[in-house]
Amino acid sequence: MDLVFRDAEVVDGTGGPSYRADVAIDGGRIAAIVKEGAAAGCQRPTARRVVDAEGLALSPGFIDMHAHSDLALLRDPDHGAKAAQGVTLEVLGQDGLSYAPVDDRTLAEVRGAITGWNGYGDDIDFDWRTVGGYLDRLDGAHGGRGIAVNAAYLVPQGTVRMHAVGWEDRPATEAELNRMRRLVAEGLEQGAVGMSSGLTYTPGMYAPDAELTELCRVVAEYDGYYCPHHRSYGAGALRAYQEMITLARDAGCALHLAHATMNFGVNKGRAPELLALLDEALDAGADITLDTYPYTPGCTSLVAVLPSWAGEGGPEAVLARLRDDETAERIRHHLEVVGSDGCHGVPVEWDTIEVSGVSDPALAEFTGRRLDGWPTARRLLIGDRLGTTILQHVGHEENVRAIMRHRVHTGGSDGILQGLKPHPRAYGTFPRYLGRYVRELGVLSLEECVAHLTARPAARLRLPDRGLVREGYVADLVLFDPESVAAGATYSAPRTLPVGIPHVLIDGRFVVEDGRRTDVLAGRSIRRTR
Repeated sequence: MDLVFRDAEVVDGTGGPSYRADVAIDGGRIAAIVKEGAAAGCQRPTARRVVDAEGLALSPGFIDMHAHSDLALLRDPDHGAKAAQGVTLEVLGQDGLSYAPVDDRTLAEVRGAITGWNGYGDDIDFDWRTVGGYLDRLDGAHGGRGIAVNAAYLVPQGTVRMHAVGWEDRPATEAELNRMRRLVAEGLEQGAVGMSSGLTYTPGMYAPDAELTELCRVVAEYDGYYCPHHRSYGAGALRAYQEMITLARDAGCALHLAHATMNFGVNKGRAPELLALLDEALDAGADITLDTYPYTPGCTSLVAVLPSWAGEGGPEAVLARLRDDETAERIRHHLEVVGSDGCHGVPVEWDTIEVSGVSDPALAEFTGRRLDGWPTARRLLIGDRLGTTILQHVGHEENVRAIMRHRVHTGGSDGILQGLKPHPRAYGTFPRYLGRYVRELGVLSLEECVAHLTARPAARLRLPDRGLVREGYVADLVLFDPESVAAGATYSAPRTLPVGIPHVLIDGRFVVEDGRRTDVLAGRSIRRTR
């Protein structure tokens, strides 16, 4: 054998009780599992290398069901933000906006639209235009060595609409809808695992339900899933959840609800209503999962809170409206009085918005500050050319805990890696689940939590040989200390790496060894298979 972990406490991802065993790795796969007290004559496995795992839990690698590392994986071979957490697979292409499929016009527009998420990408060679080309680029990154962790991709519906319709707030024509159908189908044929939407982000939010249903029918044909950031997490949250459940049912499509939170004052204590809605649909046969991050603040770009009408025409049109005093006053009125659809139908409370990053270094003084009103927000939006990222302190701890207990829950960081002070969830989501919510608070048992972070997302992604510690499965594994594992990242020091995770393997190779990131690039694109 290549490697044996001796005397590990195996938390295998099924949710069943952990057990003590030797686990042998050979050729990148789990070759043998010999439990303590195995029948006489069952020899303990030997290997060229033996790691003493006494006191450590061995689990499948964690799957980040909602990641924004679309350019970070190409930019940074280390990618310690995720590798050090034990993440062995990220799902990209989230919230309806990413970099494939595109043409030259769309690529320039989407780069500008999500600068706050990924940077503008001046350091990236955008030599692809298709989903398959992007996945190939991941596989050939860093001189052909690959990427830090595995990555799957969702076809982004907002980018598809940008490509076929543009930035106009109107229903698509039949020809445009056919073009979108083809783009989604081509993306799935080239390896995407499903389709995402960002229905509080332009231009994806301009799509009516009938259009989304037609695209979801295509997703269903390929056994993919629909992953919407739906139309409201605030005033209309329950209605927006029901809308997505109905839409997916009508399309016959599996549904995965992105960062399924209940935020803002109007939703305090209302998570049980959401869970009852989900249970009713599940009991009726719906195929639904969801992901959450274990924090109360949200994170997005500042431009995202603007009303949808202000986004029509694309980034340059937004900037022109912001520069015009009369139009800017209309925007302010919608934000502060009406309740912008970009801010989930809730009048904005400026003191809940904290600047987490800017694209223009000249504006760095604003990082870490709470906004004091529209004049400052407008100045930032114009000066930073819409590249400002923010934290929104609008969540509720009781809702976070209730949702993470649900039977279809999975983990997702929603981690934006840009900015001087990013949300600590980018560096801390998975160890925070294990440290705070398992060990300290007992919200989940260790076995339950690991199942939420491993086997359950692997099943959603239709991965036949990942997500469990089982003989024959790919050796994407994490060894962590249940007594000390914890997120190091805080709001004041958000890029601090976690503790208590000494070893992480992808494809049987150490990407983290003795608590340090190695130079191994074992990650590859994980493509949909039928």
